[in-house]
Amino acid sequence: MNDGPDTTTDVEPLLRAEAPQVLGALVRRFGRFDIAEDAVQEALLAASRTWPAEGVPEKPRSWLIRIGYRRMVDLLRSEQARRRREQEVGMAELAMQEPARQAGPAQETDDGLTLLLLCCHPVLSTASQVALTLRAVGGLTTAEIAHAYGTTETTLGTRISRAKQRLARSGARFTTPTAADRDSRMTAVMRVLYLIFNEGYTASAGDELARIDLTGEAIRLTRMLGDAVPEDAEMTGLLALMLLTESRRAARIGDDGGLVPLDKQDRTRWNRDLIREGTQLIDGVWSRRETGPYQLQAAIAALHATAATPERTDWPQIAMLYLWLERLTPTAPVRLSRVVAVAQAYGPARGMALLDDLNQRHGLDQDPLTRQRERAVRAHLLQITGDVGGATTLYREAAALTDNQVERRYLLGEADRLT
Repeated sequence: MNDGPDTTTDVEPLLRAEAPQVLGALVRRFGRFDIAEDAVQEALLAASRTWPAEGVPEKPRSWLIRIGYRRMVDLLRSEQARRRREQEVGMAELAMQEPARQAGPAQETDDGLTLLLLCCHPVLSTASQVALTLRAVGGLTTAEIAHAYGTTETTLGTRISRAKQRLARSGARFTTPTAADRDSRMTAVMRVLYLIFNEGYTASAGDELARIDLTGEAIRLTRMLGDAVPEDAEMTGLLALMLLTESRRAARIGDDGGLVPLDKQDRTRWNRDLIREGTQLIDGVWSRRETGPYQLQAAIAALHATAATPERTDWPQIAMLYLWLERLTPTAPVRLSRVVAVAQAYGPARGMALLDDLNQRHGLDQDPLTRQRERAVRAHLLQITGDVGGATTLYREAAALTDNQVERRYLLGEADRLT
């Protein structure tokens, strides 16, 4: 044993990082997602009790897999005794008898990556992919995920359970993906990580503007994925986008707990290490032949992050990048972001004209992804042009459409200032 830390808290980051690898190893050996989770939790508990006193083992992953393997065998034997199903008996005997499946040193296979790809299997809905990823790969509890997404623990637990059952019914296997399979699944994985980060950066509900546990987990998982596929420029772009966006987190909340918009943030509070890393990442892949949506968003974030003052932000270039992004991903949030950039670059009248046109053609004010923010953006443009009454009404409408209390207070405060 190596000299290890002397408190449980010290080993928690290591346990969190190793948990998906251990879970993946057990699922690969036994094929039982649900029971493997229980076995991993018991192995982590044993480590949290043992390692602070005795030191971290030389090979912590192998230690955890060995403990998890023993518990897995106990759980399967118990289930066999209760249910006596031939399939379960065969599975347990195979796991216990075949030398290739015996617990031993951890393989070089990145089980965390394979587990992430399994959680984002196309047979699952996006909501189930997100929940299962956070539970199995991220290590968040069911209660934590339920709180982040504004639902009950029972509802979220049912969703995760059904996702596991659907994976089993679909015949999904925990195997190292082929190059073709990995490429086809990577898009879904990146979308899930992107959604997790966005929910963490501006929570859809609750008393806090952000959920640091979600943004931190999204960044950690994206780093893990990026290490596995360093040649993937879009994955690099996604990590750069997260880092550059996260760099502004400390400045988004004022001393009074209120939301601080981008143009009023104290830029000395921005995290320069994250900005430096994110900028280097996007610069390193920007010259490659194909540029995808995450790279474009990272480039936009870099322009914001490197502007010394709000006035020195290159809004014309940002507007151009949003137009490019809209052509690749013509979604309501991207279109509304282009409105903001055009208004900043060329004046509120141009921005309002574009917003009216996009509303007429695409209904941004009715789209569930933008109907709240569309009112906030329009209110701001009306405020600039002097329509105080219209701005006040729209700020209040926007406030009524958000369940995030920090955002609601900000919008109501803007309305109150105009009256």
